[in-house]
Amino acid sequence: QGPLGGDVPRRMSTLDGRILVTGGAGFIGSAVVWALNRRGHRDIVIADFLAPENKRTSTNADLDEKRKNLRPLKFAEYVEADAFRRRLAQNPTAFGRFTTIFHLGACSSTTESDAAYLDDNNLAYTRELAEWSLKHGARFIYASSAATYGDGAQGMDDRDENLARLHPLNLYGASKHNFDLLAQKQGWLPRIVGVKYFNVFGPNEDHKGDMRSLVNKAYQQILVTGRVQLFKSHRPDFKDGEQMRDFLYVKDAVEMTLHFAEKAPAAGGLYNLGSGQANTWLTLTRAIFAALGREPQIDFIAMPEVLRGKYQYFTQAEVGKLRATGYDRAMTPLPEAVRDYVHGYLVPRKKLGEWSGEL
Repeated sequence: QGPLGGDVPRRMSTLDGRILVTGGAGFIGSAVVWALNRRGHRDIVIADFLAPENKRTSTNADLDEKRKNLRPLKFAEYVEADAFRRRLAQNPTAFGRFTTIFHLGACSSTTESDAAYLDDNNLAYTRELAEWSLKHGARFIYASSAATYGDGAQGMDDRDENLARLHPLNLYGASKHNFDLLAQKQGWLPRIVGVKYFNVFGPNEDHKGDMRSLVNKAYQQILVTGRVQLFKSHRPDFKDGEQMRDFLYVKDAVEMTLHFAEKAPAAGGLYNLGSGQANTWLTLTRAIFAALGREPQIDFIAMPEVLRGKYQYFTQAEVGKLRATGYDRAMTPLPEAVRDYVHGYLVPRKKLGEWSGEL
């Protein structure tokens, strides 16, 4: 059954051909390439920003971490994202015929303040690739975001097609929301897929700076101080550390993403990608200490003023629409996911594709 009750037409996987992964040196993008490699796919073009002149706010160390993400992976070609855009605009067949495009490249900083940059990088770029895909018959799967839901007051139900009800809390969320609105207005949504990632964590995120997950940050804090800092709550209905998020392991996130090309290539629209279960920051932090065999040592610190009005206190993905497309894999339990991340990647300092015991 489809998400609206009708039958989902059966079609063959769109992965049998040339694949484009934008943001393919980044966190979720490199994980998608890793998962494609595990399925035997190597005819992959990766577009991303790795050249020093394109680093914007990234440090050289961050860029080096992104390069390390690529080293264990197999792909046909890497191209800088700005050069990719130019070449594709000049010659629509410059890179051959893609059967699937995973557009995961974007500025994902929730504190980015340059609206013009976000408008070009997150909105215009996505529009260009969507139009190319629809014209050339490629499957188009792009990263929207749970940030489009704002504070969650209007719900986090991906079945509600009244997108205008949503009010993102930051410019990043607004840039993602604006493309969702554009795709709906243009009538593209039935033919493309926008995936709304919730709080994804896992290997290959070391380059993300302040946008790294708590698991990554907490592990580093524990190594240095033996303790972890969490934000105090500034709402009376949530105790300190009991703010809640839907934490999703990156290995689950990529399985869900590939599902729309592999098992549900006819599905269209916006889909939540989350575990479907909210957990507190305390639960997550205790799982990190448990994975390291340590007793929890937690300090609560004041949340910066700049974040207080833009902070989500509760997120939980409604995943019924995803399940209705035939996605039947079990979600990795949070303690198991944290343990896999800590023992397989953080402690030995490995990237996806470098650990023999990978799930």
